[in-house]
Amino acid sequence: MPTNFLFIIDLLGTFSFAVSGAFLAMQKKLDPFGVLVISFVTAIGGGTLRDIMIGNLPVAWLRNDTAAILIFFSAVATMFFGRFLKQFTTTLFLFDALGLGLFTIIGIELGLEKNFNSGVCIALGTITACFGGVIRDVFLNDVPLLFRKEIYAIACIAGGSIYFLFREIQIDQSFSKIICILIIVAIRVLAVRYKVSLPRLYIKRNL
Repeated sequence: MPTNFLFIIDLLGTFSFAVSGAFLAMQKKLDPFGVLVISFVTAIGGGTLRDIMIGNLPVAWLRNDTAAILIFFSAVATMFFGRFLKQFTTTLFLFDALGLGLFTIIGIELGLEKNFNSGVCIALGTITACFGGVIRDVFLNDVPLLFRKEIYAIACIAGGSIYFLFREIQIDQSFSKIICILIIVAIRVLAVRYKVSLPRLYIKRNL
């Protein structure tokens, strides 16, 4: 059951990031091929980097046709039906927040399978969740969201930390995963809603 549950989380995360990548590419007025490329890198970028780091080769999406097929059809469906959504920006944001929570758990669980300590597992979860977005933003010539003042990676770290706290007090693992995902999504949504952000540090230049 835990394996099936993780598989469902992986599919949902892939779908969420594929859709969010496609939405952002459409906002940038890319052609259909560009939308597909951005959708793919958003959905698989973080997981690819994670797998290379831990020696999980070939990387997951090369061993699983389901991921590539899901990304393709998610991107195509977004291109056809996304234009009918009135809250375009809100939809993009919600899918991105959901993908953030889902992929954090995937990265953490792969770290646990490798018997890494909790800090490394949380780092792997954060990389899995965030770095597809970093690659996406670089391709789109934007400053990656991870490096701006918004609460992004911090949400993954907080949710991952709470997940390990629940493991320590032996709360049901499936329940713990769901709570972790909800906490990450909630932190991300509330931070944007109430404009909570990290402080910016500037060096004043003398002209």
